[in-house]
Amino acid sequence: MTYPNPASLIDHTLLKPDTRADQVRRLCEEAVEYGFASVCIPPVFVPQAAELLYGSEVAVGTVIGFPLGYTLPAVKTFETAEAVVAGAVEIDMVIHLGNALDGHLAAVEEEVRQVVHAAGTARVKVILECCFLDTAAKIALTGAVVRAGAAYVKTSTGFGSGGATIADVELLVRIAAGRIGVKAAGGIRDWTTCRALLAAGATRIGSSAGTAIVDQWRREQGL
Repeated sequence: MTYPNPASLIDHTLLKPDTRADQVRRLCEEAVEYGFASVCIPPVFVPQAAELLYGSEVAVGTVIGFPLGYTLPAVKTFETAEAVVAGAVEIDMVIHLGNALDGHLAAVEEEVRQVVHAAGTARVKVILECCFLDTAAKIALTGAVVRAGAAYVKTSTGFGSGGATIADVELLVRIAAGRIGVKAAGGIRDWTTCRALLAAGATRIGSSAGTAIVDQWRREQGL
């Protein structure tokens, strides 16, 4: 079966704690070479990535409140504004999971709304960390993310106890109902997994194994 190149749906990601400038440079080179949707990197490397990717079609993305999500809303909005000034056009923020688990959905929604406002024209993706949530919470939180004006709801940081699952993606897609995108992230390291998540309705994939995924796709297609 013929499948389109998945590269344009992949955020080429490098968020390890020991990330270095030369690794970010290589990541950006790979992103241009493969035609990835974006790079997703730590905030401190946004200026470097923005310079390296200037004039390309690859977006610069970064993370806010990452990976634990329990920084103050004012800190998240400050981080977001600084990242946008530095050149980020995609913002992946982590919600305050404690508020979510305690049922304080209005507080979660307001925080997301503040980050969306601080992001301006930059697209905000909201990380729920689904591995810690029951179905009812995932449904309620996806609704909150939609109302707050974000561009995507996202499954995972990749730092929690579990990553993206078919069931979670199908659920988020059903609740989002086309109003926002769904990003699957966490543990996606091969084309088989990536293809299954895209088939489940994911509109963006976050992975640190983007080159391997596309290389596997190419071999499958005989390219």
